[in-house]
Amino acid sequence: MPANIVVGTQWGDEGKGKIIDIISSRADVVVRSQGGNNAGHTVVNNGEVYKLHLIPSGILYKDTLCLIGAGVVLDPKDFIGELDNLESRGISTKNLKIDPRAHVVMPWHITLDGLSEAFRGGKDIGTTKRGIGPTYMDKYERCGIRVYDLVHPDVLAEKIQTTGKLKNKIITEVYGGNAFDLDAVTAEYTEYGKRLASYVDDVSVLTFEADKSGKTIMFEGAQATLLDIDFGTYPYVTSSHPLSAGVCIGSGVGPKMITNIIGVAKAYTTRVGKGPFPTELDDETGDKIRNVGGEFGTTTGRPRRTGWFDAVIVRHSVRVNGLDSLAINKLDTLANIDTLKICVAYKKPDGSVTEHFPAVLEELDGCEPVYEEFEGFTEDISQCRNFDELPKNCKKYITRLEELVGCKVSMIGVGPDRSQIIER
Repeated sequence: MPANIVVGTQWGDEGKGKIIDIISSRADVVVRSQGGNNAGHTVVNNGEVYKLHLIPSGILYKDTLCLIGAGVVLDPKDFIGELDNLESRGISTKNLKIDPRAHVVMPWHITLDGLSEAFRGGKDIGTTKRGIGPTYMDKYERCGIRVYDLVHPDVLAEKIQTTGKLKNKIITEVYGGNAFDLDAVTAEYTEYGKRLASYVDDVSVLTFEADKSGKTIMFEGAQATLLDIDFGTYPYVTSSHPLSAGVCIGSGVGPKMITNIIGVAKAYTTRVGKGPFPTELDDETGDKIRNVGGEFGTTTGRPRRTGWFDAVIVRHSVRVNGLDSLAINKLDTLANIDTLKICVAYKKPDGSVTEHFPAVLEELDGCEPVYEEFEGFTEDISQCRNFDELPKNCKKYITRLEELVGCKVSMIGVGPDRSQIIER
């Protein structure tokens, strides 16, 4: 049976939630494998809007098993808030499981995230300040607290005292911040552990058994390719691997299980936070795209930077993820713009032209986009349900995108609701 991966191909916020929701409705198991509550999926289902940060989108389907893998970092306070919100809206969470190996976001991680960003001054990364980076730092320093520890009070108390003393020293003596009361932290997080104990199970085993029994599995991505710690626009990246290959590590499965990899992109480009953005539109057109497309962060509420579709970026994503197809969202947002543009290459400061995304920020600096222009469209496409119903200029735009990035477009979003999709 199929095991699908859905990944972002730009800087995140591509509308993965919608595509994930559609595929989740056909899946028996949905797995989240990396990132934390710095992610945000907005799903519109039957007119209801759901904003999910940690819990897989499959939770909206009562018979779907939803798994949070070892590669995720979990803020228990935020997670419980998400549970309570779903349950208050009549959504059951009984089919939700968390891997005991997943690391826990502790309060000092959030504090250190804010302090380190402030210390960088004008060279800050632009994180969500949710403590994600410091949690991954502790994971790799091998002093992190995991979900297993969280649900075993004696182990948790010992680790909070050991790790907490070190973190307090860094907070007070390096940054001049205020120390945490470790006994109070222990009491608070012990209660979180009690609430979450029934959700803990081995996600690697559950996923393997589901595949073995012929279940349909979907691995949902958080963040996106250009935010990958290695292959993104470092250092303006996240602290994990949003690539398709990261799914295997973060959920504990072998690559042979995967049968289909779907990349998600907008019909234009956006990003939140600091870092380079070659096709950025700092003008009236950029404002129009932002307002019509509702380009404000699910997690932070920050206005997103907007720009033309960058085929160089998506071509890079097709390659490093091994994409089988693309889903292009928000084509409808581009209506009533006279001339549309696609970046097909970059012109370097030395005058040479490249179609490949530069490996490092220093090489990207100074690159200028090389554009192809397309005649826009004015038609309302929100009711289109097959490719032939789209206006001629829309079809030309999508066809050229396919040619430029080297990947077929299998889905086209023409509105926010899950029903507003063209499948090819």
